[in-house]
Amino acid sequence: MFTVRVEHVVDSYDAWKTMFDADPLDRKGSGVRAYRVMRPTDDQGAVAVDLDFASREEADSMVTSLHTLWAGPAAATLYDPRARVVEVVESVDI
Repeated sequence: MFTVRVEHVVDSYDAWKTMFDADPLDRKGSGVRAYRVMRPTDDQGAVAVDLDFASREEADSMVTSLHTLWAGPAAATLYDPRARVVEVVESVDI
């Protein structure tokens, strides 16, 4: 499994979440199998998202799409956006 790990700072979590829920990149159609939205407990302006994919190609394509999205109107509400593909090499439920 491959995960796109996204991190950025937002002006308003609620406004960001509304945009995220609108799904401008068609997560399901882009191959996302599951996702997680996380916020640090000590920084409510920061947001992290993990998007899980079956293939590296789908994950790489999403990173390209994110960069395009961030170059548009979304840039006004995001600070220091970054995304990278990581490969899950071990996962254990305890």
